[in-house]
Amino acid sequence: MELGLNGKVVVITGGATGIGLASALAFAQEGCKVAICSRTPGKLADASREFAAKGYEVFAAVADVSQEKELQDFANQVHEQYGRIDIWVNNAGVSPKARLIDMSGDEWDELMRINLKAVFLGSQIAARFMKERGGGVILNASSYASIMPSATSGAYAAGKAAVSSLTRSLAAELAPLGIRVVAYIPGVILTEINKNRVEQFGQKLLSQIALNRFGKPEEVASVLVFLASDAASYITGTALEITGGKFSIQNPEAPWGW
Repeated sequence: MELGLNGKVVVITGGATGIGLASALAFAQEGCKVAICSRTPGKLADASREFAAKGYEVFAAVADVSQEKELQDFANQVHEQYGRIDIWVNNAGVSPKARLIDMSGDEWDELMRINLKAVFLGSQIAARFMKERGGGVILNASSYASIMPSATSGAYAAGKAAVSSLTRSLAAELAPLGIRVVAYIPGVILTEINKNRVEQFGQKLLSQIALNRFGKPEEVASVLVFLASDAASYITGTALEITGGKFSIQNPEAPWGW
């Protein structure tokens, strides 16, 4: 299948670890020019070394996606480096645990700045560059929590549900500019951020997944590559689950005992 990605410029926020890094490498393997940002210089340095070891180039810069000027400056640097932006992945996010009754207003605001406002800002910035070239693709990280919230993550779930809604609105508004907008919903993926959760609740989490296994970052990355490609040219304004069939039925563990 011809994906039509060779030579495209891809921006991935939070691209130094986990799903972001796996996606950055997957796009590089398709011949894309890749730019990543993170708040942590050390993580960017590690990611850059991994790119170099695999023979790929990467543009890496420190940027806090919750700060509009930093995000705009990062985008400007990418545009100056490569002359275009074709694909923008709003991947950066945080997942703090806190009961809603205990959460402070400042904690709520910080969460929404990173998980929601940054998606709005990133999409807006990307669209302005893409408009110049007649189109592009924006991919937004949502979450299964947007479908089914969990206790102690109500604020996170609310923000991700808003990302899914924002994706639909952006897709309609940007369609005349040739820009597609799609959200992606990862399930339980084996990343550093999920390590403690998997260790503590592994068997319970597995019982919720039809495939009865956890996902790999590379399995999410391959879907993002597809969604950004010409092969997905009629997909926009929706959120795609990459969950292994999480709660596809009420008792997904049952067939494994037959």
